[in-house]
Amino acid sequence: MNWLKSTLSAAVGTQEPIYGPEAIQSVAKQAEETPYTVLSKDDLRWKAYQYTNVETQTFYIMADNGTLVMVQVIYSNIVGIHTTAHFNTKIFNLQGNGDHVWHSDPLTNFMFDEHMLSFGADNMTITLNEEGDSYTIKSTVNPNSLVDLKFTRKAPGFAVGKNGTSYFGTDPKNPWGSMSHAFWARCAVEGTITTKEKTYDLTGRGVFIPALQGMKPHHAAARWNFINFQTPTYSAIMMEFTTPPSYGSTKVNVGGILKDGEIIYAGAGNTITHTASALDPESEWPEPTSIKWEWTGKSADGQEVSAEVDGALGKRLDRVDVMGEVPGFIKAIAGSVAGTRPYIFQYSPKEKLSLKLKIGDTEIVEEGFMFSESTFIS
Repeated sequence: MNWLKSTLSAAVGTQEPIYGPEAIQSVAKQAEETPYTVLSKDDLRWKAYQYTNVETQTFYIMADNGTLVMVQVIYSNIVGIHTTAHFNTKIFNLQGNGDHVWHSDPLTNFMFDEHMLSFGADNMTITLNEEGDSYTIKSTVNPNSLVDLKFTRKAPGFAVGKNGTSYFGTDPKNPWGSMSHAFWARCAVEGTITTKEKTYDLTGRGVFIPALQGMKPHHAAARWNFINFQTPTYSAIMMEFTTPPSYGSTKVNVGGILKDGEIIYAGAGNTITHTASALDPESEWPEPTSIKWEWTGKSADGQEVSAEVDGALGKRLDRVDVMGEVPGFIKAIAGSVAGTRPYIFQYSPKEKLSLKLKIGDTEIVEEGFMFSESTFIS
């Protein structure tokens, strides 16, 4: 979203024509033949394309002591002439009695290793090990957020379809944009983040998501929904975006259900429903108050799989005004001309929800720790 701020002034007023739903080649079409692909080490390479795009590596942590954290590096290229990188950390205040610990720092002298598998900058590294199953994240970029973390994959990584990518454009052989996600949905985490107030022990469970958005963000998606749900035995993940009307308000949904050492299901047969909402007066968006997430498909051995997380979201953790730091005149023009008004709503209910999972004739119900986001852009 830092990239959205930095490119918005150049993008204001550039609403696209109505191309129709045939101008997006959803990854769901790939998934009809290949539900998912297990990630190899090569699949984790940074792309660093030389055209307008934003590439991210995002790490979510649900510590055993209840701490919820996001760590992220954003690498972006604006029309092939200006490249930037940021390192973000957010320690959520789950008690609702104070601010979140949020830092977003520009990186200098950033670069990749020769294999494009690891990323570094002054006072910061994200390193993939030789086996390709563990990342080490170290940062002293911000003295108020000293990061020393290790993520170890405990279940196979996956991308939906053949490569996890949806393509935009009227000529499928020559797309003008793309959207790509991959997942390590079940990781073991060890390490700490140290602020000026305390050191946070982040031993627990984690998720790693590499993503690439190869076009202007408000052209690719008007809405986003995301859930990361962790139980003692299972991990459930889902990411959905809805295109603007230019591409037929098409929904693209990818996700999976995993446990240690195994992908139970992964594919595009998933749905998200905002079962209740209320108008948020500041953003003027219909903020969800209850959501139902559903996964449907088959396991690797052909059994029918269905899963559900359904319930009230409780008091939101945060409402992020993405354009809060953008000058007022740009914000006003963007909202009135381009219809761009991005807000992110983040949730982690105090009342635990349950994952209801059915594999063949076996039914399992487990309570878990949830983090979810609903984003409205345009």
